[in-house]
Amino acid sequence: MATDRVSPQTNMNSNKRFGIHEVNDLSHEEFVKCFGNVVEHCALAASSVFSSRPFKNFEDIRNIFENFVRNLNQEGKIGVILLHPDLAGKMLNTGQLTAESRREQAIGGFDSLTQDEHEKMTKWNGLYKDKFKFPFIQCVRENKKEVILRNLEIRYENSIEVEVETNINEVIKIGALRLKDLIVDVKAGL
Repeated sequence: MATDRVSPQTNMNSNKRFGIHEVNDLSHEEFVKCFGNVVEHCALAASSVFSSRPFKNFEDIRNIFENFVRNLNQEGKIGVILLHPDLAGKMLNTGQLTAESRREQAIGGFDSLTQDEHEKMTKWNGLYKDKFKFPFIQCVRENKKEVILRNLEIRYENSIEVEVETNINEVIKIGALRLKDLIVDVKAGL
C-alpha cells in the first residue's frame, strides 16, 4: 500500500473521507475492511458490492449497497437484521458494539438513558425480540430517543412481514449514513 494513501483501518477512525476514485483504487481486502460495516457485521455485502467497481459516484455505490440488501430473500434479510445489536442493550453497556454502532447510539442518546428510559427500552426490546425473534432496528441518527421508544411500542403490533421490511428500510438508512461518513459526495458537495 502506498504510504501517502490513508489505509481503510486508519480511515475508519479519522475524519478523512475517500473520494470515489480512491474507493475504486482500493484492493478487495482494503475495501472489505473499510466498508464491511456499512451493513452491520456484513463483510459479505461489501465483498459483493466490490465486484461492481468502478463506481461512478456516491449514489452509485449507495444504490449498489441498497440493492444488495433489498434483493436478499426473506431468510437473508432476517440474517442481516440479526447482525444488529439491540438499542441500549447489553452490548452497549459492555463496550462490545462496533465503533459505528457505539457512535450512532451515543448520537441518539442511548448511552445516557435515565433509569426509567433504560428499563422501558429493556422491557420493549425483550418483548419485541420474543415476538419477532430478531432485534428492533431504527436509524438513531434520524430520530430522537423518545420517538424511537414510542416507535418500538407501536411497531410491536405489526406483523413479522411488516417488521422485516421496516427493519430492512432502517438498515438501508443506516448504511447510507455510514457511507456518507466514508465517502466524499462531490455531486452533493458533502
